[in-house]
Amino acid sequence: MNKYCLKLILQYDGAAFHGWQIQPAERTVQGELESALFNLTGRSCRVIGSGRTDKGVHATGQVASVSTEATWTADKLGRALNALLPEDIWIKSTSVAHSEFHPRYDAISRTYSYNLGLTEESRSPFNHRWCWALKTKVDVALLRKATELILGEHSFKSFAKSGQPERGYTCFIQKASWDPWRDLGLSLHITGNRFLHHMVRYLVGTMTDIATKKRPIGDFEMLLNQPDTPMVTSPPAPPTGLFLT
Repeated sequence: MNKYCLKLILQYDGAAFHGWQIQPAERTVQGELESALFNLTGRSCRVIGSGRTDKGVHATGQVASVSTEATWTADKLGRALNALLPEDIWIKSTSVAHSEFHPRYDAISRTYSYNLGLTEESRSPFNHRWCWALKTKVDVALLRKATELILGEHSFKSFAKSGQPERGYTCFIQKASWDPWRDLGLSLHITGNRFLHHMVRYLVGTMTDIATKKRPIGDFEMLLNQPDTPMVTSPPAPPTGLFLT
């Protein structure tokens, strides 16, 4: 039977998932998608995502691909998936892609956002699951100054989880800015050609320590410009505030 490639754009609340990638005995986004596709088609269908989000990380624009039989139109499959998927995953759109489409390797850039809660209201149970709700006052000028330093091409070795990667540590950051997040705080929007494992969370964790006067901005400059320094980053920011967009 003839097959064709479909491009999916999906959103999910990562709170109840152990990340994107299938793991034995764990609930994952990829696992839920492939289970729903099996129930619809009676066949095993491999879903490939543009990024492997970690446990607790959300997505508003995850791109994925799947090959399926020509009997399923893009619209029909999207509607059928949304009828079967749990409420914390939603297929935003489906479209036909070229046969060699690969959401990870065809992407020329990726964008993440990270929400910092800076008000009492951000700690509400209806808000804190989407942000890192801070209890300490933040110097926004210092936060933005640190963010300006990451623009352009740098080695982000200091801001990557250990054991990284065959492709090296160099990333090119095209855009990075802190913008208002509702009336609750600030959101970092960061676009780059690629990101290392836990990179955004290590960046935000270290930036936040600088902005709360726990460490000087000189530390950030050294970590960025001298990637083999024995100095270490601050702990990574929690996954609750991170979105693949």
